[in-house]
This record gives sequence, structure tokens and C-alpha cells, in this order.
Amino acid sequence: MPTHFPNGVTNAATNSVLHEFGGPDPTKYHVWFDDFDNYEADQWIVTTTGAATAAIQNEIGGILKLTNAAADDDRIFLQWSGDDASTTIETFKFTSGKKLWMKARLKVSDATQSDFLVGLSITDTTPLDVTDGVFFQKDDGDANLDFHVEKDNTATSATAIHTVVSDTYLTVGFYYNGVNKVEYFVNDIFKGSSATTNLPDDEELTISFGVQNGEASAKNCSFDYIFVAQER
Repeated sequence: MPTHFPNGVTNAATNSVLHEFGGPDPTKYHVWFDDFDNYEADQWIVTTTGAATAAIQNEIGGILKLTNAAADDDRIFLQWSGDDASTTIETFKFTSGKKLWMKARLKVSDATQSDFLVGLSITDTTPLDVTDGVFFQKDDGDANLDFHVEKDNTATSATAIHTVVSDTYLTVGFYYNGVNKVEYFVNDIFKGSSATTNLPDDEELTISFGVQNGEASAKNCSFDYIFVAQER
């Protein structure tokens, strides 16, 4: 078989230090990616109500399963701590002129009687009531997936962009163009765009995700991966 690009590919400027490097310049983007082949509790600030657990599963692809105890509103939410576990580390910020991407794959055991959230937000021990962030959320009592762009407790929201199905994986993702819109996707299908009126551009943000029971019965949420990247 022929080698289609024997000299490699590049996005580096001519005569820059990585111009002759055989692949795309990795320093152009700040990238955070977890495929959940491993879970270390001290890499996260974990907020729980009830005896919740987080554990890697024997499942292809690397899966982190969050499982709650059986009381109503029992919860487990994680925010990135950078291998410290004493404080949340906020390493992303929506900045004019800098594109940003986020994508995750997950499933929830009960598409109606549960809440879940995944995205970027400020440090907050009550993630379902966060004041600043860009994230996907499903509320208790329905199977509707919503998307929120929120600053100082004022949100631009797109509701019911997808119907979540119990125990069925879906992918969610958004793209900030660095100028004037945030596009959101489900299962890699474009669902719409949000204006940046309430973009939280004055706060550093962190990776946030988790699940809460919507009734007195244990629920779980499984995360295959979370990816975030931003232009430097």
C-alpha cells in the first residue's frame, strides 16, 4: 500500500520551530482528554450525598460508572482537581478569538427519574444549580436533554434538543467559534447554535459531570470519555 503523505502533514507556519515536524503542531491547542481506562479519586473533587461510588468497568472502551445509593436526590458529581483532591483546578476560559471544543459519551440507567450534567463550569458543590458554565443537563421528571450557556446565573438555554433513552449511549458536544456562537451537537449531529450573550467569559472553568437520583431508587451514569480542547 502506498504512503499517502510521506512527508507528513503540518499546520505550523513556514520556518517556525515545528515546520518540518511530520504531524500537526500539538502546541497550538490545550487538550484535556480522559478515556477512563483508569480512575484515581485524588484527581477529582467528588461531591456526594449518600454512599455513592465511582469505578472503572470491565467494558470495551474504558468506562467510568457513577452509582448512587437508593435515597431520593442521592448524588455524585466530579470536578477536575489536577491530581490534588484538595481544590478544583480551572484550566479553561472562553476567550474571544480562541475556538473551544467539548465532547463526551455517556449513558444513564434511568432516562426519566434522574438528573445528569456534563460540560465546563466554575467550581461549585451544587453543579445542578451552577451559576457559570456551558454544559448539557437532563432534569428529573423527563427524558429531555437541555443545553445551557450561563453567566452570573443568567442562561441562554436550548431545551429538549434530544430524547435520552435509558441505558443507551449518546454523545454530546459543543463548539465555540471564538466570536459569536456556540454550536451544540448530539450523536455528532448539529442541533443548533446559542448566542454568546451569556457566555461565561470572565471565569476560568473546569471539567464537571455527574448524576443525581430522581426518586428513592439507585441510579447510575456511565462515562466513556470526555474531551476538551482550546486554541492557545
